[in-house]
Amino acid sequence: MDEDESGFSDYDSQDEEEEEEEIPWITWFCSLKGNEFFCEVDEEYIQDEFNLTGLATMVPFYEYALDMILDLESPGEEEMTDEQQQMVESAAETLYGLIHARFILTNRGMKLMEEKYKNVAFGRCPRVMCSGHSVLPVGQSDVMREASVKIFCAKCDDIYYPRSSRHKSLDGAFWGTTFPHLFFMTFPDLTVPKSKYTYVPKIYGFKVHKTAVTNKNEEDKDQKLIGAAPIPGTHAAAMNTTQAVSSLPVQSQRMADSS
Repeated sequence: MDEDESGFSDYDSQDEEEEEEEIPWITWFCSLKGNEFFCEVDEEYIQDEFNLTGLATMVPFYEYALDMILDLESPGEEEMTDEQQQMVESAAETLYGLIHARFILTNRGMKLMEEKYKNVAFGRCPRVMCSGHSVLPVGQSDVMREASVKIFCAKCDDIYYPRSSRHKSLDGAFWGTTFPHLFFMTFPDLTVPKSKYTYVPKIYGFKVHKTAVTNKNEEDKDQKLIGAAPIPGTHAAAMNTTQAVSSLPVQSQRMADSS
């Protein structure tokens, strides 16, 4: 190991050079806590304008956001205020999410998500009867700001909220409604039999019959109806009696006239 006159070794210089190397924006973004559901989109995919069709009208500061994702310098970037810079950063995250939703439907994207799925990067199904089966992220809508991301379990065919609060704040449109179902069509060997087990409620060891709750509800309804019916001697019954009596003279008069 050689040392220069200042006393620094070649290894020290190499470490400084490595520290000076900037991490690509995509790698940095996907490594953030809470972004584990994202995979790294290939830059070649992003550079193809065809893959970004229609996104320019959906994201503010589109050109600046795209340059930030691709680690390119934008003209006039240095003249931006701190507030404008923050808006560009937010736009870049949104744009990446929308690109990500398209990328994971490609063969390359599916392959990357397959690796994460096998490593249980998306978590496990919270349903007890699924025995911790691995899950996939899914959106309830393909439109932004309509629903947060959920996790889909292929064993019970249901969706759940992610366990982490960081994941609950992610927009479901960044994964879309198609991904998990197309995933299992692409990798049929990863499909599993549907869960046949369901929880059976018991009281003192005996199964609760399905009609038990229904019969109880019907009894409660009957009690309410009985309580609402008029009782003889009440005001309603008295009114009926009065009306009947008041009609008697009229009937008697008609009988007298007829005679």
